Amino acid sequence: MADLRSIIRRPIISERTMDLLAENKYTFEVDLKATKPQIREAVEQIFNVDVEKVNTMRVRGKKRRMGRSEGKRPDWKKAIVTVKEGQRIELFEGL
Repeated sequence: MADLRSIIRRPIISERTMDLLAENKYTFEVDLKATKPQIREAVEQIFNVDVEKVNTMRVRGKKRRMGRSEGKRPDWKKAIVTVKEGQRIELFEGL
């Protein structure tokens, strides 16, 4: 992966992820092929913070129906990034 901004797709904002902010944990949707070291490097360089820990999980896409036809949403990968105490990512602060 050459471009660090292609690794992190978007922040995930939900009630559960907002509760994790109190523990300095931020949640992102990341590229399926991204590894933990790549995610760590991307977050550190883009948001200028020190990352302590990265947890990842693959999320299966749900099956969906439109009338008679059936389809499936794509699989995606989620990363929960723990930053050092006292540091913050401004992207989440206004929420």
